[in-house]
Amino acid sequence: MKILLTGANGYIGTRILPVLLQLKFEVVCMVRDKRRFNDEYDFGNTVKIITGDLLKRETLTDIPFDVDVAYYLVHSMSSNNQAFDELESQSARNFVQAIERTSCKQIIFLTGIVNDEKLSKHLTSRLDVENILKGSTIPCTTLRAAIIIGSGSASFEIIRDLVEKLPVMIAPKWVKTRCQPIAIRDVIGYLTSVIGLPHAMNRTFDIGGPDILTYREMLIQYAKTRKLNRWIVGVPFLTPKLSSLWLYFVTSVPYQLARSLVDSMINEVVCRNNDIQKLIPRNCLTYQEALNLAFEKIEQNSIVSSWKDALNRGYLETTFMDQIKVPQNGTMEYKVKMPYKGNTEDVLNNIWSIGGNRGWYYWDWIWELRGMLDKLVGGIGSRRGRTSNVEIKAGDALDFWRVLLADKANKRLLLYAEMKLPGEAWLEFKLLERNGKSSLSQVATFRPNGLWGRAYWFAMWPFHLFIFNGMAKRITQFKPA
Repeated sequence: MKILLTGANGYIGTRILPVLLQLKFEVVCMVRDKRRFNDEYDFGNTVKIITGDLLKRETLTDIPFDVDVAYYLVHSMSSNNQAFDELESQSARNFVQAIERTSCKQIIFLTGIVNDEKLSKHLTSRLDVENILKGSTIPCTTLRAAIIIGSGSASFEIIRDLVEKLPVMIAPKWVKTRCQPIAIRDVIGYLTSVIGLPHAMNRTFDIGGPDILTYREMLIQYAKTRKLNRWIVGVPFLTPKLSSLWLYFVTSVPYQLARSLVDSMINEVVCRNNDIQKLIPRNCLTYQEALNLAFEKIEQNSIVSSWKDALNRGYLETTFMDQIKVPQNGTMEYKVKMPYKGNTEDVLNNIWSIGGNRGWYYWDWIWELRGMLDKLVGGIGSRRGRTSNVEIKAGDALDFWRVLLADKANKRLLLYAEMKLPGEAWLEFKLLERNGKSSLSQVATFRPNGLWGRAYWFAMWPFHLFIFNGMAKRITQFKPA
C-alpha cells in the first residue's frame, strides 16, 4: 500500500513516518524543500520524497497516481498572515483537486475538537478545511484531537514554560476551561489504525485520553510531577490580547500562535462521543502517563520532533535554506580565528552543544538580554532553546537562530538569525586543520538593510569584540558537557 504523507517535516509527520515504515507501507513524503527533509536514516526504496507547496497548485504534479491513502497534516496556526483562514482553505482545495486525479481511496485528516457552537477563528478555519476535505469524491476519515501531550509538542512546551518559570501565575479565566488531553503516542496509534478501515470511511471521530481536566488542573498536575510548589490566581480582567501577550513573553511561542491558542481556549475541547473506541479499542495514556513519557524522552535526548522546528513565519516558510550560501558582497563581518591544542572531537562537541541549556559559553546574560529585547519588539526571543542537547540538524530551531547547515563530518555549523534585525545575519563555526595546527574559525556576517542597518552593526561592534572572542576561546577550552 502506498501512502502520501503531507507535512512530512512537521511535528506529527516526523513522528508518524517511522511507524508507517514499521508497518511495511510505502511512503511518499511531500515537502516544500527537500533540503529540510531528515534523511539521516537510510529508508531504502520504501520512501520517496517529492516537493510541493499546497498553496501553489502547479507544484503538485509530482504526486504519484497510484497513491492508496493520503494524510493531510498541514496547518497555518502560527502564520503571521491575518488571512490564514483563507490560505488554509486554498491549501485544502488545491490538495483535493490534486488527490482526486489519483487512485487514492482514503484521506486521513487530523484536526482539533470543534464541538462548541461559537468557535474561535482558528477552530472555525480547521472546520472549514474539514468540510472541504469531506466534499471530495474520496472518502475522508477525520480525527479530532484536543491538546496533544508529548515531548516537543506545543501544548506540552507551553505548560512546561509556564510551570517551570512562574512560581505564581496570574491567570485569565480560560484556565477553568475543560479539555481532554491525549498523548502523542495515542494520536499516532489512531492515525495509523484507521488506514484502509472500511468502517472509518466518511466518518469523524473525537479522540482524547481518559482524563478530562481544566487547564488549571493540568498546570498543577505538571507542577506536582516536577515537585514544584506553584500558585495560580485566576483574574477576570485579562483580555484575549493581554493573555496572548502574557503567553508570548513567558513562553517560547510566537505572538500569533499565542493569540490563536488563547482565542481557542474559550472553547471546551472534550470528546462528544466514544465511537473511536468501538472501532479501535485502545487503552490511552492518562495525562500523568503522557507527562512521564515526555520527561523520559527529554532526559534521554530522544525528542523525535518539536513544534519549534516548524517554519511558519513570513519568507522563512519556504526559502530559508536559500540562505545556506553566506553572501560576500554588501556585508560586514567579524572574524575570530582561535588556535587550540586540545582534542578536536571535544571542540566539535562543544560547537554541537551550543545554545539551549548549555548556553553560549561567554556572557550568557548578554544573550538573554538580547532575547528579551527581541521579544519586546515582537521577535521570537531566545526561549525556544533546542530540540536535543546533543544532536543538531538543518532546519532545527536554536534559541533565536535557525540551523542552516550542520555538517559534522566537515566540522561546519551555519546558523541564520530569526531575531528582529535591520538586516540579515549569519553565524558560522568551522574547524580547520592546516600545517599540523588546529584552529576554530568563527565568522559573524551581517547584511545591513540601509543606513539604519549599518548604524546597528557599528553600535554592536564593541559587544562583538568581547562576546565573539570570549566565546571562541571557551569553545576551544571547555570540556564537553
